Amino acid sequence: MTDRTGTDDAMLAETVTLTGHGGDEIEAYLARPLGPGPYGAVVVIHHMPGYDEPTKEITRKFAAAGYLAICPNLYTREAPGASPDDAAAAARAAGGVPDERLVGDVAGAAAYLRSLTSANGKVGVIGYCSGGRHAFLAACNLHLDAAVDCYGAFVVGTPPEGFPIAVKPLLDIADRLSCPLLGLFGAEDQYPSPEQTAELEKTLTKLGKTFEFHTYEGAGHAFFSVNRPSYRPEAAVDGWNRVFDFFGRHLSA
Repeated sequence: MTDRTGTDDAMLAETVTLTGHGGDEIEAYLARPLGPGPYGAVVVIHHMPGYDEPTKEITRKFAAAGYLAICPNLYTREAPGASPDDAAAAARAAGGVPDERLVGDVAGAAAYLRSLTSANGKVGVIGYCSGGRHAFLAACNLHLDAAVDCYGAFVVGTPPEGFPIAVKPLLDIADRLSCPLLGLFGAEDQYPSPEQTAELEKTLTKLGKTFEFHTYEGAGHAFFSVNRPSYRPEAAVDGWNRVFDFFGRHLSA
């Protein structure tokens, strides 16, 4: 964790505008400690349900722990100003977030964080569900310092028939992974399944990449989600400890 000796957990959280893919101005939620820093920074990538209150709470959690954190609204273009549910529906109807656009939006978010006077220059990325795949995608296309994939579906494997968004596996770009990767998965998940996680682990090992994976027994998809029946407190608590340890090692000044 970032060293915060002599500070408290006072923070500022606000909606900002950043420049994303193609020069588009997109909405984002920024949370940051009020101290002078320097602080490591985290781009939080929201899950398929969208830019919602649980994701903003996660963003504030990073700020309370001593990180600059920002969550770009990936659905700004499809549904500006709409509720999270309506925006997510509009994005699904459009086939989801295109990979190239996701990379551009995360690049813009990382640049925004690096521009803050209290930044130490290091940026990590974390994502949940579809955001976990997006975190891996971003780490294979951008220069980042750490990435966390929380049960990201279809990094390995293809979607089932009738899946609401158009996505493709990312195993063929794993050689471009630019930073250490932490993966947190559920043993009872289908997407990704333990077999798919094992395939990714085998590929990253063969490529000589730096990574660590943890799979939780008794947990399925979305075990971090405190507002869902899928929530598994023991797995989530251990997962958060691992996230902060990982970012503490890779995003410190």
